[in-house]
Amino acid sequence: MRPIFSALQRAAPTAWSPPTRAVQSPRVAWELDSICTRCRQHQIRQLSKSRQLANNLSIVDHPAQLVRTGRKHGPGLIIIALIPIISFALGTWQVQRLDWKTKLIAKFEDRLVRPPLPLPPKIDPDAISEFDYRRVYVTGRLRHDKEMLVGPRMNDGEDGFVVVTPLERGDGQSTVLVNRGWISRKLQNQKDRPQGLPQGNVTVEGLLREPWKKNMFTPENKPEEGKFYFPDIVQMAELGGSQPVWIEQTMVPDLVESYDRTAKGIPIGRAAEVNLRNNHSQYIFTWYGLSLATSIMLWMLVRKNPNEAMRRVRQNRNW
Repeated sequence: MRPIFSALQRAAPTAWSPPTRAVQSPRVAWELDSICTRCRQHQIRQLSKSRQLANNLSIVDHPAQLVRTGRKHGPGLIIIALIPIISFALGTWQVQRLDWKTKLIAKFEDRLVRPPLPLPPKIDPDAISEFDYRRVYVTGRLRHDKEMLVGPRMNDGEDGFVVVTPLERGDGQSTVLVNRGWISRKLQNQKDRPQGLPQGNVTVEGLLREPWKKNMFTPENKPEEGKFYFPDIVQMAELGGSQPVWIEQTMVPDLVESYDRTAKGIPIGRAAEVNLRNNHSQYIFTWYGLSLATSIMLWMLVRKNPNEAMRRVRQNRNW
């Protein structure tokens, strides 16, 4: 029996046993321990960084917030809301101005078609507004020694002046100012235009005009230097020794006669027509158009659903 058990024991696989650790020197053991320590420290640092990165960038733990970039209602909306209201009010005001200007022009044109009246011996300056654009005629002697040039004034692209001359009527009648018309700058000296200085009694037909005011862009007159930039009727009447009455001499428009008068230095009178500007229709279209456009813009802005407003993704600080 004993030989059989011996054979089986030799044929059976050898049982596993842990390898015996070789005896190492203290220096080798210290080097192995140092390498393992550095590896563990490196692993710890990497693991710490991974955890910190995961805590900061995890979109699952800290999802993004959807926020609006601006307010729905603010000062800009208030300004846009005021524009259509103000422009509509201005358009309505221009409608009223158009009605007023149309009636005023119609009244003046009605005065133009009436026959001219002789100017009374004495004129009440306060009553001139009731006879504005009324055709009148007056006879007297032109005082060329008190002539005043108002300008510069343009006529067909040529520079010149408006000739204003006092007219003495005599026989106890008052002196008035007559706007004789336009002359070229080249003939502003009286010695260069003797044909434009009629002598003796003359009859002038023109329009009785109401004094007007100077605008803010026109410089002040310098009467001591003989420079008049606008017709200050009161000032010019004092210099000419006349009443503050302004008559604009009229003539039938004729191109050939205008050229002849320009060459001879004879003043070119104005046409007997109303020259008031009436641009209120354009202003009405402009203001009402602006009101409509801004109203549409306001409606498009207000009708927006707050959920449809522009949004942006804001990064969460706790990522």
